Amino acid sequence: MQLLPIVYVRGFAGPTSGIDSAADDPFYGFNEGATHVRVDGDGDPMYYQFEGPLLRLMTEQGYRFLVHGDQKHYLDTTTEEIPFTTVWVHRFYDRAATTFGARPRRGLFERIGDEIAERFTAEGFDIEQAAEDLYDLVITLLKRTGAPAVHLVAHSMGGLVVRCMMQKICETADVAGEPRRPAREIVAKVFTFGTPHGGIETVSAIANWAMEVFGPAGSDIFSPDKMFGYLTPGREFGDLPGRDDDWDPQRIPPEVFDADNVFCLVGTDPNDFGAGRFAVGPKSDGLVLIENAYVRGAHRAYVYKSHAGRYGEVNSEEGYQNLRRFLFARWAVSVAFSGLPPASVIEPDVSWQADMRLAIRGLPIVMSEQLASHWCPIQLGDELLRHPDSPDSPVPIVSTFLFEKEPPPPEMAGRPNSSYSRYVLTLRVAKLVSSRGTFDFSNHLEQVFDWADSLIVDVGANEAGTGLEAWTGWNTAVDGAIDSYDRMPDHLDLESGAAGSAFGFVELPRAARSLPIIGERAHLRIGVTDRSPG
Repeated sequence: MQLLPIVYVRGFAGPTSGIDSAADDPFYGFNEGATHVRVDGDGDPMYYQFEGPLLRLMTEQGYRFLVHGDQKHYLDTTTEEIPFTTVWVHRFYDRAATTFGARPRRGLFERIGDEIAERFTAEGFDIEQAAEDLYDLVITLLKRTGAPAVHLVAHSMGGLVVRCMMQKICETADVAGEPRRPAREIVAKVFTFGTPHGGIETVSAIANWAMEVFGPAGSDIFSPDKMFGYLTPGREFGDLPGRDDDWDPQRIPPEVFDADNVFCLVGTDPNDFGAGRFAVGPKSDGLVLIENAYVRGAHRAYVYKSHAGRYGEVNSEEGYQNLRRFLFARWAVSVAFSGLPPASVIEPDVSWQADMRLAIRGLPIVMSEQLASHWCPIQLGDELLRHPDSPDSPVPIVSTFLFEKEPPPPEMAGRPNSSYSRYVLTLRVAKLVSSRGTFDFSNHLEQVFDWADSLIVDVGANEAGTGLEAWTGWNTAVDGAIDSYDRMPDHLDLESGAAGSAFGFVELPRAARSLPIIGERAHLRIGVTDRSPG
């Protein structure tokens, strides 16, 4: 994939005191890394050094961060050629910070009042102004670098700033009445860490009402209905959707931007996000509910990380590896259940859940995992009910992105693991029975799955060098250690599809097809798309 300028957009800083703290950081926090890794929240965290996404882009992808005292001033005045491979931080909070310039003389009680106000209000911050400034930065970057488009990477509220720019600012004329360029022309990819695309909701109806009505420190921008005003052209902030408005805060209109070019990292660990997790509840990253953290139709990865902090999504290897592959990898791969039975097989008071975990050889982390223990299994029954008249509609499992594997050096040729990239998809299916609104444990075996297995996939270039070939094998059919096999035994036949895509089918083990929720006709459908044909 082509290397393009990257613009980082940070998240919500809270009141003025938090804004001042954010403005004092030259990189708005994206330079922070971590020295701990937490697994499931129990035991002692072990030492693990993660350098932070900004440094990793510089060391692994050859990007540069051009500061020279002031990025904006540098862009406006330098005569030097600016390369595509540069990273920029959208410093939209500088407008509202009080740390630049001398403060007016104030009496003691006035200063005390200011100190109190700065902890509850955010004067000077406006999300639409931040989005307009982002548009101006993007246009400046395109002019100065000659790049055809930019990548936007955003944390939390930053993703809403990005969407405000794409859905409203780009679709609205400027102050001179001149039309702006549409988002699909100036933005290549959008990656969000823990963005509340569906707003922020707490377990308290009163707290949700107070956030929408009073909006302490400007938090009313997270009200799902009030998002309508700053994501809809021709509307003002505070306007609410009417009965005739087809309003879904998690939807980007396809004519504005293709959701296939959006990736949403969804955090599933609320335990490391301080006291805020008690207001939001367990099915979240501590601030954003799992079900609100993605754009419909976008690519997703679920990672056991919290919303922010040392155990947060931005400061994680999981976040960086998904970001890097989405922006730069050549191949897009999706896996889905296909040929599942009709919804009529679902029994009353019975639900079926599937756990999913995706691992890549050579990485110390799991790329994505949807687990019942993390409050986000794949609800197979619900998926079937979404397509009651079309049982052959695929049920998505996971999507990811693959780099082309470099040819092994001559001294490594013929050795195990030298020719293929290896990916392992673990699936576990469990049945839950309820009675009178509660779980029925009379015939239940806790943590025992009705079917569990791992599909091992080896991927490499074909002999002609024009595409991929793949070999698969289920773990239960592979004897001995997995790493002793250079290649799995079953060749995956890929059929050509449209626009550089291909697809193939993997037969499910007999134990899986014996389950009524899966059935005899079911199989895994693997789709592959070349993102840089030619």
